[in-house]
Amino acid sequence: MQRRILGRTGLRVSPVGLGGYPFGGINRAAGWDPFTPEGRQTAIATIHRAIERGINYVDTAASYGDGNSESIYGEALAQDGRRQRVILATKCRWNGAGDDVIRSVERSLERLRTDVIDVIQFHGGMFTEENVRHILEAGPLEAFWTLRQQGKVRFLGFTCEEPWTARPLIATGQFDVVQLRYNIIYQGAALHALNEARDQRMGVAVMRPMTSGILQRTLRFLKPEWPEAEIYELALEYALADSRVHVANVGMRWPHEVDTNVTLASRFQPPEGFDVADLPRMTAGIYRADDEDAGISERSDR
Repeated sequence: MQRRILGRTGLRVSPVGLGGYPFGGINRAAGWDPFTPEGRQTAIATIHRAIERGINYVDTAASYGDGNSESIYGEALAQDGRRQRVILATKCRWNGAGDDVIRSVERSLERLRTDVIDVIQFHGGMFTEENVRHILEAGPLEAFWTLRQQGKVRFLGFTCEEPWTARPLIATGQFDVVQLRYNIIYQGAALHALNEARDQRMGVAVMRPMTSGILQRTLRFLKPEWPEAEIYELALEYALADSRVHVANVGMRWPHEVDTNVTLASRFQPPEGFDVADLPRMTAGIYRADDEDAGISERSDR
């Protein structure tokens, strides 16, 4: 896979990253349990396979399985120098005091069996004005600065499920990386947050690029004749075709899922002249684009 530059960090990242939630979550219907010895070894094999296939951005969080995901990453990356081959991102809570942030990150370092986290992120969902003030003024951001000065983290970031509420934090210029919910059915970030992150030269990761299975599950009922493999491919290509996105974090449980995602990402090239970032998203814009495609100029005698 070709590498992309993660904004002003200068890090060269694979367009598909390995999301860590599956290593902290159980899916009994699929026979998935990373808390069992067998499940843990499968997860480690998946991480190893991802690195072998060229994925170099791995993302997890302290809250995924109460540290289980970080622990699995720590064991997997400690083997055969694999830690040096990846850009390691994890997350911590933002809603405590600065000392809480520092303790959380130090525990993550222990579970991850590493001396430094490449990208540390406040683990956010939807930020209120009060939440933003707390992060900026009540100690959490200062704790990130302290950890960076101590050499325990390299780049600062945050994650956000509701992109509109990420905008005040993006505007501060204090963060190097932002991870937003963005996919073919959740396109809110396309209207504002992605553009503003690009203007700040931030690295941009996206969560839920495959819609967390929501699109596939919906179409299973509404359009059961549509092949799920094609729906999956469409969702991934949508994220990869947006020039504002540097890495799409995809949860993968088994090595064969790694192979599928790497194959799709490796062979995909956006059509010439097409960028999801430029898609019109209002009716008037669609009309104008249709007219331009048809070679019809705007009439001046309306």
